[in-house]
Parts: sequence; structure tokens; C-alpha cells
Amino acid sequence: MINVAVYNREGKEVETIEVNEEAFGGQIRPALLKQAIVMYQANKRIGTAATKSRGMVDGSTRKIYRQKGTGNARMGTVRTCVRRGGGVAFAKTARDFSKRMPKKQRRIARDSAVLSKLQSGQVVVVDELAFEAPKTREFARVLNNLNIHRSCLVTIGQRDENLYKSARNVPKIDVMIVADLNAGDICNKQKMLFTKEAFLTLLNREVNTN
Repeated sequence: MINVAVYNREGKEVETIEVNEEAFGGQIRPALLKQAIVMYQANKRIGTAATKSRGMVDGSTRKIYRQKGTGNARMGTVRTCVRRGGGVAFAKTARDFSKRMPKKQRRIARDSAVLSKLQSGQVVVVDELAFEAPKTREFARVLNNLNIHRSCLVTIGQRDENLYKSARNVPKIDVMIVADLNAGDICNKQKMLFTKEAFLTLLNREVNTN
């Protein structure tokens, strides 16, 4: 069992939640976790880079001059890659870098990522994070009270526009609803900050993974 403390916005512990490691698979699966991270990183790549090969540039296919007898080095067409204006050797073409994983594997990878954070003490739970209006200074004060000074993934139960606007100017802080959690974003941050609502939702398995 892992005991996770719940803090208020002032950084004072108000209660404790007991978490059974079996709720997150019981063990960390490094191979599956790596596969998921590679997939999420690959899916961010935009494979639109392209250059023209010698078959794509304008120009005649006629040999510039005869092979022998001119005293010059032998030369082919004007579209060869060794001449200015010619095509590129081994030209780049647009390609799709995306990868896929079964939904069940993505869920297991997400659970392994969360379990890794829990075991290393990098999960912080706060009782609530509601703001009446966007307040970046207040949000930064709450992070400081919770001893969060580096990168952090803030996880909430439902979309909160005021919280998004409060956090968007704070460096290395991302806000995500619990239904969108994935292994790539979890492993990309040092700490995870859950609202109590979001953490209990994750424990009760009322969420899917994308």
C-alpha cells in the first residue's frame, strides 16, 4: 500500500489516501512504457519535409556532351545532383511517422507511468484548485506552497477554463483532464499534481485513455 497525502492550497496536510499498487497493475512495465513513449513522441512528428530528386527538376535528359574526346570529365544530364540546379541525391519524401498501440496496452502503460510517480514520491494531491477568475499569481503561489518548483503535469477532473488560463503562463506546467492522461505526458514531467476529484476518479477507473 502507498499512502498519498492530500494537501490544501496552503500546503498543509488534511488527509491521507491509501492506494493499492494492484490498482495500477502492481508493477512497472519498462518495455511497454518505452513503447508507449516512443509512440507518443513519433506521433508528434510532422513528416512533410521533401526535396526534389533528379527526376523532379526541370531540364533535358540529353547528355551534355559526348563521353570521350572532349578532354573534359564525363558528364551526364543537367539534372544530375553534382551540378548546380540539379536534383538532390537520395531526396527526402513526405512520410508518416505515426505509430499505434492497442487501447489496452496504452492503459497499462499509463498505469505504469502513474505507479512509477507514486513509488518515487512525485505525486501531489490537492483538495481543490478552483479559481473564480484567471489568477496566474495565485496559481504560482499554490505551486510554491505544495513545493512544486520544476516541471509538473496538473491533472483535473473536468475542464476548468479559469485554471487553464491561470497556468498557461507558468513555465513547464501543463494542465490535463484525467480522461486524457497518457504515458508520454506523464513521463515528460517531473511531478504530477492531482486534484482529489481527479485522483479518486483515476482510482475508480471511470476514465479511458487516448
